[in-house]
Amino acid sequence: MKRAQIVVLGIAVTAGIGAMFLMRGGNEPPPPREVVTVSEPSAPAMEVLVAAADLPMGRRLNRADLRWQPWPADSVPVGLITRSAASESLDQIAGSLARSQILAGEPIRRERLIQSENGGFMSAILPAGKRAVAISIDTRGSSTAGGFILPNDRVDVLRTFRTDDAGGQGDQQATEILLRNIRVLAIGRNVQTDDQGNSSAEGETATLELTPSQAEIVTLAQRTGHVSLALRSLADAELGEDELDEGGRGLTVVRFGIPRQTTTP
Repeated sequence: MKRAQIVVLGIAVTAGIGAMFLMRGGNEPPPPREVVTVSEPSAPAMEVLVAAADLPMGRRLNRADLRWQPWPADSVPVGLITRSAASESLDQIAGSLARSQILAGEPIRRERLIQSENGGFMSAILPAGKRAVAISIDTRGSSTAGGFILPNDRVDVLRTFRTDDAGGQGDQQATEILLRNIRVLAIGRNVQTDDQGNSSAEGETATLELTPSQAEIVTLAQRTGHVSLALRSLADAELGEDELDEGGRGLTVVRFGIPRQTTTP
């Protein structure tokens, strides 16, 4: 190859390299930065006992109704059952009764459980100073508002009895309100709605939450007449005691021939 051709070839190669650098913008692009993700340290957690499903009042718990759930250790309320501090196993806790309704995922407290060996369920849910008194009812619902009275409803207690009329022409029927705004604890053996939200009003007895003096009045009323229940509106549950007792009457108790009028507490 002639010397002139070599020079021309060298100039062409140099020009090509220069054009390539011009098209690429000169310098090489900087390498991509490496992104470093810093994870925050996780807060310490404790396992607390929660309900695995909705638990109605009076439900006897089984193992499937309970589960352990992680909970931030610095925000565990006092009174919750923690796995580290639990002195009994889940199988022992599972034999308890639910004192009140517990929703799924809600932490379980010991005071909301009833150990079966510590007495009956009804005595456990009764407030201090109250008594549970059962009255006979018609299974067709004629004495319980057509069967629509359910546990936890509020009722008035009525007594229907025979009385002599002023003219002495025979017995007459009379009705009086004995007690107002009384809570129904159970109808038959049912104390709460079932898992589907349906309630049953079947049974031959209605159990009422009464004071000792009210228990005396209702017990006497059943011996001297027929006792019925009148369903109250939910809005009446917030009325004051004076308004609730207004117009209430008691029973006339005769002892040794001396009549005595009892008052409605």
